[in-house]
Amino acid sequence: MTRIPLSHIVDGSGPGILLAHGGGGGIEANYGSLIPALAEHHTVVGPDYPGSGATPRAADGFTAEDLADSIVAAADEAGLDTFTVIGFSLGTLVAVKTAARYPERVRGLVLAAGLAAPDNRVTTALGIWRGLLSQGDLTDFARFNLLSAFSEEYVNALPAEELDKLIAGMAADVPSGAFEQAGAILRSDTRGDLAGISVPTLVVAATRDNLVSPDNSRFLASRIPGAEYAELATGHLPMVERPEEWRKLVLDFLARKGL
Repeated sequence: MTRIPLSHIVDGSGPGILLAHGGGGGIEANYGSLIPALAEHHTVVGPDYPGSGATPRAADGFTAEDLADSIVAAADEAGLDTFTVIGFSLGTLVAVKTAARYPERVRGLVLAAGLAAPDNRVTTALGIWRGLLSQGDLTDFARFNLLSAFSEEYVNALPAEELDKLIAGMAADVPSGAFEQAGAILRSDTRGDLAGISVPTLVVAATRDNLVSPDNSRFLASRIPGAEYAELATGHLPMVERPEEWRKLVLDFLARKGL
């Protein structure tokens, strides 16, 4: 068991919610628009992985199992005995590993734009990520992410004068740990854990996702016993393209399941 100290936010009161963010992201970027709604009725703990937020980079890398142990340590520090884990992208791998390693503590799962293991497209995309990051080419890294993380409709609807500004902002916001976070995805495989999940689970597919095919979400839903499945017509970032629909899906699921 490897527990890495993670900087984390704690907000609200009530039943526990533990957040697991995506690779190349962070708690604020991935959950900033959702946390206030969650915190109205829950205690929300949002840890940043190494190299995101205020958590120092871990140059030796880490695994999804390490991240699972580390976010649970953050929950411990916040005084949460049990919690629902909401995972996005890499966070879905972390969430499933958390449920597998701490079944007595996880009450529910929400898995958005996720995967059980990297397919050939994800592996290739992350190879490009790591190559550009190794070269320090954050502008082309941002351009690649613009094309892969957002839907065609979203990108083409942007005003021309906003495009360069968005790319520059994305380049400036790349977390220092993006390289290692991508490595954690490449080394992860939760397929053997899925059949053992016995808590209420919502799987959310992003049907316009050019980075992680929605077929990966369909696989998760088909392998987790009793999982609910929903779709959002969005690219890889539902919290950016469809924030209200994303928020409603999560809150409705938590309310229906008493989580």
